[in-house]
Amino acid sequence: MAKKKIRIRAKLKGDVTEVKALMSHPMETGLRKNKKTGEKIPAHFIKEVTCEHKGNQVIVANWGVAISKNPYLAFRFTGAAKGDTIKVSWNDNKGESASAEATIK
Repeated sequence: MAKKKIRIRAKLKGDVTEVKALMSHPMETGLRKNKKTGEKIPAHFIKEVTCEHKGNQVIVANWGVAISKNPYLAFRFTGAAKGDTIKVSWNDNKGESASAEATIK
């Protein structure tokens, strides 16, 4: 896979932190066929996305083939402060993984 990238923005609004993450991933279902060869394109999708703040998991998302290419995830949680670091990571059905960190603004 050429790009293993996660773009994250985390912003504190009052006592709630809003996190937005955009992940680069092909998210193949295993059901599409190659138009030239007619063979099925092997499944390649994110299985799990986790977000950590101060060593604690704030969200765990179990995904499957129904998620679109280059998925977007947004969620909110409490208990963070400006300047804290948040880490988002994923792993897929082929054993590949990616992670990125961002500072809460």
